[in-house]
Amino acid sequence: RKARHGTACPWLLEPIGCARFDLVPQETPFVSLKGERERMKAIVVKEFGGPEVLALREFPIRAPGRGEVLVALRSAGVNPVETYIRSGAYPLLPKLPYVPGTDGAGVIEAVGPDVSDLVPGDRVYLLGSLTGTYAEKTLCRAEDARPLPENITFEEGAAINIPYITAARALWEKGSLESGRSVLVRGASGAVGLAAVQLASLHLAPVFGTASTEPGREAVLAAGAQEALTHDDVRLAEIAREQPNAGFDLILEMRADINLDSDLDLLAKRGRVVIVGNRGRTEIDPRKIMGRDASVIGLSYWNATAEEKAAALEPVERLLFADRLRPVIGKRFPLSQADRAHKEILEGPALGKIVLMI
Repeated sequence: RKARHGTACPWLLEPIGCARFDLVPQETPFVSLKGERERMKAIVVKEFGGPEVLALREFPIRAPGRGEVLVALRSAGVNPVETYIRSGAYPLLPKLPYVPGTDGAGVIEAVGPDVSDLVPGDRVYLLGSLTGTYAEKTLCRAEDARPLPENITFEEGAAINIPYITAARALWEKGSLESGRSVLVRGASGAVGLAAVQLASLHLAPVFGTASTEPGREAVLAAGAQEALTHDDVRLAEIAREQPNAGFDLILEMRADINLDSDLDLLAKRGRVVIVGNRGRTEIDPRKIMGRDASVIGLSYWNATAEEKAAALEPVERLLFADRLRPVIGKRFPLSQADRAHKEILEGPALGKIVLMI
């Protein structure tokens, strides 16, 4: 299938935050596991636009195919990228209509042929979905259903995939973080930012964060930051100079369109800026990069290979099962209020992961 403007859109292999709900041919009957036509509720986008295009609808459920599992979702994670896709402002766009969502957690309801390591009743969190997670139930590849530790709630499980894989890749794969190297997370109170603060502090790196609100800064401190500041705090430059290498060794940037040029003033020699988030064009002075032998690196969750995701997940899952790591949940909305969740993630102050309750 093709996305708009002829760009390939890899629905079945690497979902980009949304999925078609008609992944079998239209003439193929939807059959329930009991041989009857069961139905589920899901959020559907029939046209690109504002949050109001998110509509709750009912659809038949089909049984899982070979290598697939059917998951009864208890919670779904909401990510900024899903708002960009819904509005039509994203390079890869789905063929309409589609069900949004990649992150979720729930219970295995049924397994398809050739699935031997999962059984109905297993608690799982998801690394992807074939049919979207803004729904009561979703189909996914068996390898994308990961065991959910008993100590982690379904809401927390829905906050693992995109935030923690992104944070781990930014810190280690792109940032080459070593113990003792200083880290600044700009925009640290959102889901990815808090995940990065948690992981960096557990890695024994001195980590600092910025957030726009007092509750956000409190969350950053609780996540393990040595200090939490406002985005424009003049003390940032002073703290940078106090670091062993006279600047931050690694900066994770959630709003490059606002902060990238000033990030370069805070970097140590041979430091790195990893761009995790951006909402527009910006202007920088390249001499700041040259003078420090610095690097500016982009990162997108959707570009990660299976091997890169596995490497990122290894320390995350180890900490989750050891009860040393818990995702931070912000606001909760019922599935029927997905439109409010989309408004909140763009307009409200960032504070943890926004989830849909199912």
